[in-house]
Amino acid sequence: MTPAVEIRNLRKIYSGGVEALKGIDLTVPVGEFFGLLGPNGAGKTTTIGITTGLVRITDGSVKVMGNDVVRQFRQARRHIGLAAQELSFDWFFAIEDLMMLQAGYYGVSRKVARQNTDRLLDTFGLSGKKRAKPRELSGGMKRRFQIARSLVHDPEILILDEPTAGVDVELRHRLWEYLTRLNNEGKTVILTTHYIEEAEKLCERVAIIDHGKIIAMGSPSELVSGMDKDGMSLTVEGWNQDAAEALVGYRFDFTDGHLRVYTTRPELRLTEIINRITSAGVAVLDVRICHSTLEDMFIELTGHGIDE
Repeated sequence: MTPAVEIRNLRKIYSGGVEALKGIDLTVPVGEFFGLLGPNGAGKTTTIGITTGLVRITDGSVKVMGNDVVRQFRQARRHIGLAAQELSFDWFFAIEDLMMLQAGYYGVSRKVARQNTDRLLDTFGLSGKKRAKPRELSGGMKRRFQIARSLVHDPEILILDEPTAGVDVELRHRLWEYLTRLNNEGKTVILTTHYIEEAEKLCERVAIIDHGKIIAMGSPSELVSGMDKDGMSLTVEGWNQDAAEALVGYRFDFTDGHLRVYTTRPELRLTEIINRITSAGVAVLDVRICHSTLEDMFIELTGHGIDE
């Protein structure tokens, strides 16, 4: 099957010699929820800009539903709905008029455009504001409208560049629910984010990008499975050599009253670990289950946190 997006050896050098992309490759199958995860300045927005025709390619190729974004730009862009990171509206039109205009750019008939506009404004809780101008909307409403407008021509691929940046927690979770529903209905969703939780919650696969290079790719569970940092953290009293010997077969560290035991599926081994060390005379004061995260992997691969 033709992929939704296919990127090969993509490079971008801006004026001044800044190399934003250093030969990235990725393929997004139709129907996937795919995430580009990385810090600000990693190359996420440049990748999206090239895919949607907003940024010129230096080298390499990008295809959308089999259409080259340079040679077959009209066909390629018809398949995409883009909710950009920066809000970009004509501030003097009512939002329903802006929706209708957007649909017209893609050749959608007036009747269908009206149906789509009414449905999307209702879905995003904006029906009561349809005659309002963008400058009259709250920040959260503007973000919702940005996504609604990107869907008015019913594209097969929805691309969202940092869609929940700067929004409150409640709206973020509402957007997550709606995006998941869209994906379940068959739309391909490509998301750029620097929120670890967002990538783990939504994406079937994630490409971790840093300094213009993709440094890892896979499902969140696959990416963290090789970290070998799952386990449990225990605060204890009375640590002794007998307790250390009781943990034979487990990898563990003990420092200043804190015991860290590394094991897969720690929930199933917790009782056994506690029984072993308490039988050796150790008192357990506190227990916490620990799982590896994409943040752990990102730090291990790059040497810095995603917000650095």
